[in-house]
Amino acid sequence: MARGGGRSPFQVSLRASERQALKRAARSQAVPHRQVVRARIVLDAAAGLPNALIARRVGVAPNTVRKWRRRFWTQGYAGLRDRPRPGRPRVFAAAVVAEVKAIACELPATRGVPLGRWSLAELREEVIASGLLAAVSTATVRRWLCEDAIRPWQHRSWVFPRDPAFAVKAPRSGPCHQPQSRPAACERGPSRKVMDASGCCYRQWPGAGACRHGLVCA
Repeated sequence: MARGGGRSPFQVSLRASERQALKRAARSQAVPHRQVVRARIVLDAAAGLPNALIARRVGVAPNTVRKWRRRFWTQGYAGLRDRPRPGRPRVFAAAVVAEVKAIACELPATRGVPLGRWSLAELREEVIASGLLAAVSTATVRRWLCEDAIRPWQHRSWVFPRDPAFAVKAPRSGPCHQPQSRPAACERGPSRKVMDASGCCYRQWPGAGACRHGLVCA
């Protein structure tokens, strides 16, 4: 292969259709710049210009000119396209990723999960439990959500009790969570909180017992 200003062994000749397509690409403002550069290189090569001169005209290194001249000579116009990049292929389908994002935008309660908001770990568990995926890491879930700035762990909603026996236990502590209006007789200056044996806190005024109308729950 010739170097510098010597004659290249890859002499390019163009069919009319190839020349028209290359000229359109070289003038286009809609295609990526790298495609414009490749089209200009091949057009100059077909005009008989040496690699060094083409490199100066296009503004690239001579090795770049040699690469695309040879690629076009061996593969034709299709050789100017980008080749598939090496690496691990995509594991998760776009539809699956979209479904995970949709779950993240739902309140956990709508899916029967007793949470006020999703954490990454809980969201991952729900995705797997729903059968959408057999396995996925929290790092992958985070990356998907960050693509659309979805942060369900910053959303606040009602937190449902997780204790299955909550309904049985609730009546014992219910009165503590039902504040009543305080009658005027209870307004007797500075007070202090006291807690009884059941764990309920009440306001107590000097010279009086605990006023249940002024209760304060711990």
